[in-house]
Amino acid sequence: MKFVIDTNIVVAGLLTGRSNSPVARVLDAMLSARFRYVLSSALLAEYLEVLSRPALRRLHGLTRAEIDTVVTTLAEHAMLVAPGSGPPAPDPGDQHVWNLLAADAALVLVTGDKRLLNAPSHRARVITAQDLAARWGSGATGQP
Repeated sequence: MKFVIDTNIVVAGLLTGRSNSPVARVLDAMLSARFRYVLSSALLAEYLEVLSRPALRRLHGLTRAEIDTVVTTLAEHAMLVAPGSGPPAPDPGDQHVWNLLAADAALVLVTGDKRLLNAPSHRARVITAQDLAARWGSGATGQP
């Protein structure tokens, strides 16, 4: 099983003060290449753009060089996938993620976005960080 990790999970993983929270566990596992995840160039660019926003930089406290290191590490451990052509996303701003899911039927999106989590077109392929961490805890994926 391969995963697409939405930007909100990466951001939440950096902002949480709890190292054992599901979002922190997902981000840590990404940074240490402990599970298979995919990126598109659009999703990688979104990671960089969102993490570089001044308001978020004040919250996470990373310098531009540290942000670049995080994003580069995420890219190095990911499989780069060309997006497919998916159905209309519940939010047009998330179309690139929806198109990425369309590239491979084995992909599962991990997100905190309720619009994506509740979308009927991909309901079985969209989970929360809590769901993914629970799978790891049960050994169902054989990962972290």
